Amino acid sequence: MKCFSKTDIGLKRNENQDRVWTDMLEEDAVAVILCDGMGGENAGSVASEMTVEFMSDRIRKGFRGNINRNFIRNLLITSVTAANSLVFDRASKESDKYGMGTTCVAGIIYAGRAYIINVGDSRAYHIFDDSIQQITKDHTYVRKLIERGEITEEESRIHPDRNRITRAVGAERNITPDYFEIDLEEGHILLFSSDGLHSYGDDAEIAEIIVNNPISRACDLLIDYALGNGGRDNVSVAVVEV
Repeated sequence: MKCFSKTDIGLKRNENQDRVWTDMLEEDAVAVILCDGMGGENAGSVASEMTVEFMSDRIRKGFRGNINRNFIRNLLITSVTAANSLVFDRASKESDKYGMGTTCVAGIIYAGRAYIINVGDSRAYHIFDDSIQQITKDHTYVRKLIERGEITEEESRIHPDRNRITRAVGAERNITPDYFEIDLEEGHILLFSSDGLHSYGDDAEIAEIIVNNPISRACDLLIDYALGNGGRDNVSVAVVEV
């Protein structure tokens, strides 16, 4: 497997509150964590940094070869729920951190299968046969409106509440992450991204960039693509090729 990642402050922000981490756990195992912090001053970066540091440490220590599906599932879910408690407790105790939180999309890719969790609107995509499918489901207000048939996908892109998150790490005492498993074959690609990418681009164009270029250049090209389309937000990506 090959894995690459990159983060960029974007064109308008004074601080990069995104964090992205990748690691080769074993020869056939890769882990990815991507967080997009939110909160005043530096609170968002504190939330995303805490989450990545805690989860990466737990995944590194907890993963071992020949583990079963339930173990990996539990490792991911307990890692993010424990990180949620840490962030929530700190936000509750420090007035300048009140209300801080972070999105989180994380995955372990192992032995031809992807195990993925998400909280918020950072995403994971599956790219194969020149097509792209979003694996995760956004936890946003506009997603609820779409599901109720009140607005269309196109209308959601310009909706005044399009950035309103309904679930985040650290925002509440307890969270329930979404969990997904998908089978992978040789040549399949996974993309993890903050909304600084997918809010400024088209899924089909994103897939085209990835499949038509060396995987080693994909992250740089995706960042350039987001910035070329306005790129006001922090933008982070991680790409894994099986």
